[in-house]
Amino acid sequence: MRTSSEEVSRVAAATAPLVVRSLQVGDAAAVARWEAFVHQCPQATFFHRAGWQRIVSEVFRHRTHFLYAERAGQLEGVLPLAQVKSLLFGNALVSLPFAVYGGVAASTPQAADLLEDEAQAIARRLGVDHLELRNLRQRHPEWPQQDLYVRFRRAIAAEPEANMLAIPRKQRAMVRKGIKNGLRSEIDSDSRRFFALYADNVHRHGTPALSRRYFDQ
Repeated sequence: MRTSSEEVSRVAAATAPLVVRSLQVGDAAAVARWEAFVHQCPQATFFHRAGWQRIVSEVFRHRTHFLYAERAGQLEGVLPLAQVKSLLFGNALVSLPFAVYGGVAASTPQAADLLEDEAQAIARRLGVDHLELRNLRQRHPEWPQQDLYVRFRRAIAAEPEANMLAIPRKQRAMVRKGIKNGLRSEIDSDSRRFFALYADNVHRHGTPALSRRYFDQ
């Protein structure tokens, strides 16, 4: 019985070991592979993208550990991590700080388990107070959890009026009043005007503003 080269390659890939590696910012090829995986993985979010490694390390000066699991050159999972050390938040390994979501995004259970095992090993090695994974969906019911935040998501209809009618009546009246008074939205490539509004808003809520450099990145 003859075996094709494609079949041999498939068998070799299936039996190859699953390994965890660390993403390096300057490795363009690895970054491209990471990005390609994130775009096609249903578990991945905007906050799993590789660009966050540069933002967290360069803007906030936190040490990053962007892990990926691969088998025979094919990625099966990613886990972006960063160590945050501060007087306010203590010493923690987080996926991902300054982001809504994080945690493992994987195409196989084996990759997810291996990445979480590696994250726990790094946490022990660094001596952090805790490991925090901001998963989109719960993975371990037995792990400690914090249900502090709520997300708001809604599909956008093709017809503007349908979107308007989806807004509760009182809030819809406020939106219509704004439109009547000439309120409009526009895209501004300069962050200065946005940052002034943002900083004023968060200060009114007693929250420190993120660095303007964060938005420029």
